[in-house]
Amino acid sequence: MDIPAFAPTTPAPTAAGSAAARHQDLEIKDAHLIFGSVWAGLEAEMGRPNLRFPKEIILLGGAPGSGKGTNTDFILKARGLTCEPIVVSALLATPEAKRIKDSGGMVGDREVIGLLFRRLIEPQFRDGVILDGFPRTKVQVECLKLLVEKIQGLRHEFYHTPLGIHFRQTTIHIMVLFVDEHTSVERQLHRGDEVKAHNDEVRRTGVGELLEERATDYDAALAKRRYLVFKEQTWDALQSLKERFHYHFINAQGNVHEVEQNILKELQYQSTLELDSRTHDILRVVPVASEIVIHARQEMVKRLDAYAFEHADLFARIVGFIDKKIIPIVIRHAISGVALVNTEDPVLDDSLALAMLIDVFSERGYHAAVDLHRIEIPESFDVKTGLIKCRIKKVYRIQIRFSGSEIRRGN
Repeated sequence: MDIPAFAPTTPAPTAAGSAAARHQDLEIKDAHLIFGSVWAGLEAEMGRPNLRFPKEIILLGGAPGSGKGTNTDFILKARGLTCEPIVVSALLATPEAKRIKDSGGMVGDREVIGLLFRRLIEPQFRDGVILDGFPRTKVQVECLKLLVEKIQGLRHEFYHTPLGIHFRQTTIHIMVLFVDEHTSVERQLHRGDEVKAHNDEVRRTGVGELLEERATDYDAALAKRRYLVFKEQTWDALQSLKERFHYHFINAQGNVHEVEQNILKELQYQSTLELDSRTHDILRVVPVASEIVIHARQEMVKRLDAYAFEHADLFARIVGFIDKKIIPIVIRHAISGVALVNTEDPVLDDSLALAMLIDVFSERGYHAAVDLHRIEIPESFDVKTGLIKCRIKKVYRIQIRFSGSEIRRGN
């Protein structure tokens, strides 16, 4: 993965570096004060048993114009979430906050933390939520770490109580959409043109709702400053979480389809990352699909060679059965790509024969499945006792799937 041009480097120790370290210490102390105040207020207002946070929190970050709003619905669908995202900027719609945002700056950490935590414990976010635009500062980063510790503490506290099911293991995912400065400024100004055209039409016709007009979307210098604020503050903040939480860096330079594919690629992680430790211990005996398919082809080839050398007669009978009884039916279903075959042939009574049949079709590019159905067939009836003697009829139902033919039909 390419590293953005503004990725931070490690500077040599200097007086300025020492000053920066002292400043960071102050930020951490401020974070503890802010978090402590907000958390105490939550406990007093809601009560500890009601501090139930989402199962999954996706922190969606990115430079202005990187497509956070554009891709939010796609990410929600990919993760199976149905609730609306929490857009941090929308939580701070006060006139003072608007003036700060219009100048390219950022609102205060205390306001962000206070409003955000109260939103997170709302019931609609229990299964998961996307946070758009959080965290943006180091103070917010520290508050996030403290929040995760509190969530873990609550889970431990209520684990063996009737409320334990409500305090699930929370998974944090960080998704950062990256675009360069030129693309960011270009997209911000393009958004401004679209919003202006829309609002002009609403004012002219009286139909529709006015969209927010950001000063940074109409001024290239302000748009550039907004990008620089992201570089100097938000980027470092998000990077500092990389070692602790699941981190997905996504190239958002391309078109919508390309970005969506990049998002899907980054979200392909195993369920074990989300499971509670006890659940994971129970499930660990079942192999992960990606692990068993790694060498599946090689293992199948070994089995087929073993059939040919060690069970030659049975293998020849199975291949002959496939050739004479199944392939003619498969050919007749070449368009649909699905063939169903019912057979009572005793050659399949050997469990090894069934394994051979499936492996042969797999090697040839088909997907084969076999079900055995046992059917009771009456053979005789005793008039005196009323007893019916039955025999068991074994029917093998074989389903063969493959890529069917695409044909063009006229209107």
